[in-house]
Amino acid sequence: MRFLILNTDYPEFLSWLYTQHPGLEDAPYVEQMRVRVKSLFGVADFYSNNLRRLGHEAWDVHANNEFMQKAWARKHGLRFDERDSTRRRMQTLLAWANRRMAKTPIRHLKRFWLPGVSSAHSEPKWFYEILAAQIREYRPDVLLNQAMEGISRRFLREMKPHVKLLMGQIASPLPANEDFSGYDLVLSSLPNFVAYFRSIGITAALHRLAFEPTLLGDLKNGGQAIPVSFAGSLSDYHHSRLQLLEYLCARQDVKVWGPGACGLPRNSSIHRSYMGQVWGCAMYEILRRSKITLNHHIGIASSYANNMRLFEATGAGALLLTDWKENLIDMFEPGKEVVAYRTPRECVELVGYYLEHEEARASIARNGQQRTLREHTYYQRMQELVDIVGKYL
Repeated sequence: MRFLILNTDYPEFLSWLYTQHPGLEDAPYVEQMRVRVKSLFGVADFYSNNLRRLGHEAWDVHANNEFMQKAWARKHGLRFDERDSTRRRMQTLLAWANRRMAKTPIRHLKRFWLPGVSSAHSEPKWFYEILAAQIREYRPDVLLNQAMEGISRRFLREMKPHVKLLMGQIASPLPANEDFSGYDLVLSSLPNFVAYFRSIGITAALHRLAFEPTLLGDLKNGGQAIPVSFAGSLSDYHHSRLQLLEYLCARQDVKVWGPGACGLPRNSSIHRSYMGQVWGCAMYEILRRSKITLNHHIGIASSYANNMRLFEATGAGALLLTDWKENLIDMFEPGKEVVAYRTPRECVELVGYYLEHEEARASIARNGQQRTLREHTYYQRMQELVDIVGKYL
């Protein structure tokens, strides 16, 4: 089968990526894709690479990466407007974003058209012209849209004659008033989302996230020098997470990484623990260096465990201390492979206990990593995905 996987990236990640690699914006498409994959941010090439291992054809598209998308268009002889004034504006904004990225809350950054980045909601002309050309070029049997909130349903409906199966994937806040009826199938790692889509007459299936074991070879073996870490978003969508971190940071030595800290009140206890933003490979390095790493789900998850940190933290070898969810037992055995808390107070107590009981901590971390490497890899998930797709093609 032929898979085309559509995604979009956070503007602040793209700004970071291109400032870390000066001149990358002028590089050929293949080189830009290589650097993007090597960053290990998000799902990188974990879907496409493992689908290829299973004998299928698969390609990734980062639809709002203007530098990369236009490089693809040039490679394939597609005409579009490349006026010098546009490039100068993009480079100016790139320098601006680099200065402001550490100081600006994520919700404010997204208001700006950043370099190499375009908001899918503003739908610049090149965005859909290049995306349409890619769909026609690759002629996928399966078009998997992992950016349901950013790529317009109307556009995808127009593209349906060029694909056999149009799939969406989502476990983030649903776009308001969106009509999802054009999708043949929607995947989610959240059971409540699967139930919701089915309730409105859309075929849906549960498909969990995972860990990519090959990235362990890219990480350093420097020991676990960080007692307790948290790496994740500090946005307004994560109200209960912020409450937990406020309570914990006032009582334990926790190191916190993630976007959105500048949106916190000045008297927030999180500020004293905040270490900055971190992306991809550097995030995995933090998890690997952590004795304990915290997880707390977004509110839309309701009573269900589903996020990437479940697998990233255990896969990297840290003890995962996560919020209790009714389906956690379906993935890990609490108390043996991960540790679950129900209240901020219990979380603080568990942190203290496992920092004092190293043998117990190390045993649970080791069991959790073994479970993830045995049952929760992207290779296994892609086997499951192929089985799901086979029922609907």
